[in-house]
Amino acid sequence: AVADWLILFDRDTSNLYLADRDNPNVVVESLPVLDQTRRFARVEVIDLSSIPLLGGGDAATQAVAQSIDAARVALASEAVGAAQQCLASTVTYTKERLQFGRPIGSFQALKHQMADMMVEVEAAISAVYFAACAIAEGQPQGSSLAAMAKVQASEALTFCASRMIQLHGGIGFTWEHDMHIYFKRAKSSEVAFGDAVANRERIAQTILP
Repeated sequence: AVADWLILFDRDTSNLYLADRDNPNVVVESLPVLDQTRRFARVEVIDLSSIPLLGGGDAATQAVAQSIDAARVALASEAVGAAQQCLASTVTYTKERLQFGRPIGSFQALKHQMADMMVEVEAAISAVYFAACAIAEGQPQGSSLAAMAKVQASEALTFCASRMIQLHGGIGFTWEHDMHIYFKRAKSSEVAFGDAVANRERIAQTILP
């Protein structure tokens, strides 16, 4: 939504274009979004002939695919960090909040939920590290591993953000706490660069005969 230059990919011709945001034939319209910390926009091209061509063909298609794989890993890495913070914030709060004369974190039901959060976070960390190494080394399975990391990390963040809100019961979903920011970021990350269904389909295509 705020980029000065836009790289546009035409799926029909496999051509790449470099568009100047100030070009009168390029219209950028900001979109209303749930996560206000991540701004999205719709780009409309009125006259494609006014935009410089960067390249095309198989090389352009491959470059775009590799960029999206790298973006999936980057987004998964961010989601892992956010999920870790959700867990850390929840553990800290449950040690401080008292109920019946004792910290609520000492109650077994809450311990189980935080243990589940930790399991999700650790699994996502492993998936992201594996995918990042594969992408960095140019491994052939890098694309499917990037999709796997995106699914694992996005679901971990959604799970941890939801549990954080529940376990902060006395505070809840309020503007006065960062919880709503993490929850909205989780929902935003779920759909960016393909949702769980689309990425699982990518993984399936690599393992099915």
